[in-house]
Amino acid sequence: MHFEFVYLARPDSVIDGTSVYESRLHMGEQLGRKIRAIPGAQDIDVVIPIRIPAGLALQLANTLGLTYREGFVKNRYVGRTFIMPGQAMRQKSVRQKLNPIGMEFAGKVVLLVDDSIVRGTTSREIVQMARDAGARKVYFASASPPVRHPNVYGIDMPNQQELVATGRTEADIAREIGADLLIYQDLDALKMAVRAANPALVEFESSCFDGKYITGDITPITCRISRSSGTRAVASTIRRKPPTRRSSDDR
Repeated sequence: MHFEFVYLARPDSVIDGTSVYESRLHMGEQLGRKIRAIPGAQDIDVVIPIRIPAGLALQLANTLGLTYREGFVKNRYVGRTFIMPGQAMRQKSVRQKLNPIGMEFAGKVVLLVDDSIVRGTTSREIVQMARDAGARKVYFASASPPVRHPNVYGIDMPNQQELVATGRTEADIAREIGADLLIYQDLDALKMAVRAANPALVEFESSCFDGKYITGDITPITCRISRSSGTRAVASTIRRKPPTRRSSDDR
């Protein structure tokens, strides 16, 4: 559920009968509602997306009644940094991938919105780039809940020890990436957002957030073997409500 709906899938994709674009609009609204209820997040000047699909961040800004700006120029020829080998390469690639537009940061309290935080390498570099561009405060919002467990169903992710959320609170993670405030999307809110686009969806594969692997045969040892060998378990499945029977009078 995570990377497909939040990040990997094209906005015009339809997954299991669910519009990815519509689900992302609901995600932005859910995250915006959470931020609006946080007393310490009421001084935001501008919402700036990072790598996240524009629809989600724009809907978040609309929910908050704030200005939305494209503060980073993306180099489309640099690949996804979270799967790159080596810390030095990931840090270098972040600087090559994104270039800040100074006028959007100078003297402002900025809310950076990203799809997720995995190792924290990319987030840390981007927060520092925002500060270097003149931001007065840097808040960071993740459209996903904390990634605390490895995904073994087809996404090349680091092992649990490399995940920045492992053994850390949200305040710890904020300090780790250098943000003044960190806001994560709640898992229930994420599920609610996708379900709002398709009420027939009942259960989701969300193991990287809650550690519950739907195949029932994944253990810490399995995760380590899967990571080291490059193999992956079977693809996840999503259970749906049975269709409602209709009589000929309902046509």
